[in-house]
Amino acid sequence: MSIGMSQIEEIIKKVMIEISEESKNKNPASQNRLGIFDDMNDAIEAAWVAKQEFTKYSLEDRAKITESIKQEIGKNIEVISKMAVEETGMGRYEHKVLKNRLVIEKTPGVEDLKSEVFSGDGGLTLIELSPFGVIGAIAPSTNPTETIICNSIGMIAAGNSVVFGPHPGAKDVSVKTVEIINEAIEKANGPKNLITTIRRPTIEKAQILMNHEKINMICATGGPGVVKAAMSTGKKAIGAGAGNPPAVVDSTADIEKAAKDIINGCSFDNNLPCIAEKEVIAEDRIADYLIFCMKKNSAYEIKDDELLKKLENLVLDEKGGPDRAFIGKNADYILKHIGVDYDKNVKAIIVEVDRKHPFVTEELMMPVLPIVRVKNIDEAIELAVKVEHGNRHTAIMHSKNIDNLTRLARAIQTTIFVKNGPSYAGIGYGAEGYTTFTIAGPTGEGLTSAKTFTRKRRCVLVEGFSIK
Repeated sequence: MSIGMSQIEEIIKKVMIEISEESKNKNPASQNRLGIFDDMNDAIEAAWVAKQEFTKYSLEDRAKITESIKQEIGKNIEVISKMAVEETGMGRYEHKVLKNRLVIEKTPGVEDLKSEVFSGDGGLTLIELSPFGVIGAIAPSTNPTETIICNSIGMIAAGNSVVFGPHPGAKDVSVKTVEIINEAIEKANGPKNLITTIRRPTIEKAQILMNHEKINMICATGGPGVVKAAMSTGKKAIGAGAGNPPAVVDSTADIEKAAKDIINGCSFDNNLPCIAEKEVIAEDRIADYLIFCMKKNSAYEIKDDELLKKLENLVLDEKGGPDRAFIGKNADYILKHIGVDYDKNVKAIIVEVDRKHPFVTEELMMPVLPIVRVKNIDEAIELAVKVEHGNRHTAIMHSKNIDNLTRLARAIQTTIFVKNGPSYAGIGYGAEGYTTFTIAGPTGEGLTSAKTFTRKRRCVLVEGFSIK
């Protein structure tokens, strides 16, 4: 069978395209588009090169870059918020919008980097905050965009470059967020690949990130497993782990306000934030009225034992922990799966249980809120400390008694302690203070900001420039 000239040309053309594609795949630079790579090693190398360039940039330059990031993200908040809900199947779009807006408005930048000075007869000593270098940052699926945006602003303001290891369950929205950030960096004339990530994250690639020789610091936001892995590398590690925040209500509290605040806090983004109220501990004398007020604030109470059993079987796995299929789901969605057709505007499901119930002891991360009665404030404080599990993350208390507030704060030792407000006040939403979605309880840094991602350097001038 003879082959015509046109067929030969078509074959040659096809072969040349295949050769070209193969060549591209062997060239890491050609794989990159706005900081996105296929290979983790290439992503790290590109960020390392960017960091060398970034050392030439001034604080003013860093400020321009972070401001550009805030502006560009601001234009795309609706897009990434919608993507996050659609890809992960968790949370509420309107609350994702609020959280993303919060991080662009209240994440500190270069203004967070304050120097210290000592002067006297011996001369002058200056303490400066300098970057670590290249940071490997692990991001969760529960707050993927918020964590990436917040960390990018703080880490760049501190003078670092960043390689993100996103959660596989939020890879598309994480990639999109990194692309938007890099577009913003380009507009501010910043270095290419100052922020990088990979298209298809895996546990193995996360291990490469954390153990790579060119990664100088690790920031892990997620569950206990990823925090433990980060802390075992021998590098400087910041670990933001799990929480199980109790909300204590004593007999002196404004019960109507407490009920509203607790329901708003525990239902925010369907209870995905680690700071959210995970269980309520109420003094017996006010518990009934508290529940009544919660129901007035769009909570659905389950009292029937058979219905409670259905709920337990639905949202708990065989080990007694939360079933991932229902993490971050709407309250009405959960109710429908146990045969209750209820108003779509319902915010949370409340149920009174004993203190050993898995709803109390496990961090469910869904709008299912257990309530435990106690005899008095002593019992409430003791139980709150126990169910918080020593995470030292967040606790909430509603009380008008300063002594009671002080006692719980001292006993529980959490990074965030919210008094008479919803849990999200602890990250600056509707309250004073800056925000973050990396709350480092395990490693002790607390609410991270730009200065967290720096190291202290001492510069000493002996017997000079002391003009006292």
